[in-house]
Amino acid sequence: MASPFDPQSVHLTHSDFIEAFLPLLRDLSRELPPAERYARLLTAVRRLFDGDACALLRLDGEVLVPLAVSGLRHDTLGRRFRIQDHPRLAALMASDKPTFFDADSPLPDPYDGLVSGESSTLTVHDCMGCPLLIDGKSWGLLTLDAMKAGHFARIDPRDVLTFASLAAATVSAAERIVGLSTDLEEQRTRVDGFRVAAAAHVPHALIGRSPAFLQMLADLRVVASSDLTVLIKGETGSGKELVAKAVHAESPRADKPLITINCAALPETLVESELFGHVRGAFSGATADRRGKFELAHGGTLFLDEVGELSLSVQAKLLRVMQSGQLQRVGSDRDHHVDVRIIAASNRDLAEEVREGRCRADFYHRLSVYPLQVPALRDRGQDVLMIAGFFLEENRSRLGLGGLRLTPDAEDALLGHDWPGNVRELEHLVARSALRALSSGPGRPRILSLDAGELGIQARRSLEAIPIASSSGDGPATRSLLLRDAVDAYERRLIEEGLGRNDGNWAATARELGVDRANLNRAARRLGLKPTATTRPGTQSD
Repeated sequence: MASPFDPQSVHLTHSDFIEAFLPLLRDLSRELPPAERYARLLTAVRRLFDGDACALLRLDGEVLVPLAVSGLRHDTLGRRFRIQDHPRLAALMASDKPTFFDADSPLPDPYDGLVSGESSTLTVHDCMGCPLLIDGKSWGLLTLDAMKAGHFARIDPRDVLTFASLAAATVSAAERIVGLSTDLEEQRTRVDGFRVAAAAHVPHALIGRSPAFLQMLADLRVVASSDLTVLIKGETGSGKELVAKAVHAESPRADKPLITINCAALPETLVESELFGHVRGAFSGATADRRGKFELAHGGTLFLDEVGELSLSVQAKLLRVMQSGQLQRVGSDRDHHVDVRIIAASNRDLAEEVREGRCRADFYHRLSVYPLQVPALRDRGQDVLMIAGFFLEENRSRLGLGGLRLTPDAEDALLGHDWPGNVRELEHLVARSALRALSSGPGRPRILSLDAGELGIQARRSLEAIPIASSSGDGPATRSLLLRDAVDAYERRLIEEGLGRNDGNWAATARELGVDRANLNRAARRLGLKPTATTRPGTQSD
């Protein structure tokens, strides 16, 4: 249960706060990507309070969404924690001050089994958390865990509150900078006749941080606020319908209907009736007038899934409606006007379909005003672990488990699989494996771990070929570098390459890199570089 802090709590020293606060205070005036800003915040939290894991979670309705984690498994970033399913998170959100949970608290911890490097049977640890308020409104949570019982018991809650205030300022700065960037982008794109959607966050159903995913998301936001027709391209199971829903949700038509029709499932004899409607007596069984999907979507969006399955004759009739907004119900000569935005999707190469004569060229060009490519899961690197986390949390809740996690060999198998069925295959794999593991065990474990054997797949690609995602997760199981390590590696490479181009001359390298020579020397010492290590024989290190 939640407990008050020890009355004999110990204040952190002034130097402790200065060391933790100064970098974050400097960051407030810098334009940093939100992920990097949040990662730096969590690094400071762990250093200041000496925790083993921490997380920053944003409130989204009744769900807490992890924006950054440190010391937790990578799949944590993909999980969505429903507050009603997690008593500890509910207690934290209900409080207006820091809350500490005893090591013997009967309330299940949402991070059980997720701390990097821990075993699957975590029994004691300390947990504390603090709600974050921005402009007086609840924004989310900052949580901190330690593997040693009693670790946080003597921390003064006033110190936690002080840091929480800085954390809220960091979050507010990140959101304001994103908002300013969006405003500038809006001003640029208004010249082209439409504005960019102002949403600063990834739509909750779309999860990922790989370069391919972020490029798709950027394209989505560019087109969402326009009225342009969108053609979503991608393999079966890659999430085209989710992307279509996100385009609609980010558009000015979001409060209007989104009507979906699966073109592949329509019998040829009923396609026109489904799309355009019919009048009574138009054909056998037409006992009353009926509106079609276009009329139902009036003012909103019509999503034509698997549009490549439509016949040439139906394509021609669709083309007329798309061009003029006029349609006739089957059996009627009366025109109906509709205002509908079209989003289409296909796993076929429609350009090739045109060449083969199975798709009209004018219909294809009308559809592909703005093509949007959904990347295959095998091209999204460590996104597979984040998405797996989403499905793991779903199945944990469905099966009534205290925790559902992946073992390191299971993570390797997921990362190395080529995913011919994409996200849909991963969804079914997680659900099937969890059920199989639960039914085959001797009892009902508190935390269920899925290994590669339960998944029933093998890595088919070298893990070295897996791209590192842009993330704030860490730990050996993530196969990604800590942000600081990644920055250090990049900085070290720049210096070494500069020295190589300048024959080991440090002064010339400093000038080329645009930094002060003294700053370059300090950076080199921090990175373990010495003039003799990279200076060529016979050259002067200046």
